[in-house]
Amino acid sequence: MVRPVCRDVKFLKKKSLPATPADATVIQDLRDTLAAHRKGCVGMAANMIGISKRIIIFSSGILDIVMVNPVITKKSGRFETTESCLSLTGERRTVRYESIEVQYLDTAFQPRTGRFTGFTAQVIQHECDHLDGIII
Repeated sequence: MVRPVCRDVKFLKKKSLPATPADATVIQDLRDTLAAHRKGCVGMAANMIGISKRIIIFSSGILDIVMVNPVITKKSGRFETTESCLSLTGERRTVRYESIEVQYLDTAFQPRTGRFTGFTAQVIQHECDHLDGIII
């Protein structure tokens, strides 16, 4: 189901709770909502659709990748950049890392580890910040 994008900064600043298999429907809602905003959005966190759970989705080429309970375990190549967010107006400065390693659960709630670089790494960091109540 396509859900409205949350723009309530007070809600977005709250840390999200760990997701469980009972939250599997949130994954489809994120897929649907990202698809509906594809022209102006490459990633979303569950709190951006009003659900305070640790689930993110991002576009990687032709695939949308879902991460449940992601944790960035390594990062290198610090740089400063500006970003925008579907939940906010305008652009803001932030610090990101060129290369990251992430531990997460896939959509079958199986553990995975991934290494990401460049723009994909930047998007993951942005969405993981959302899960921690950090908004740019």
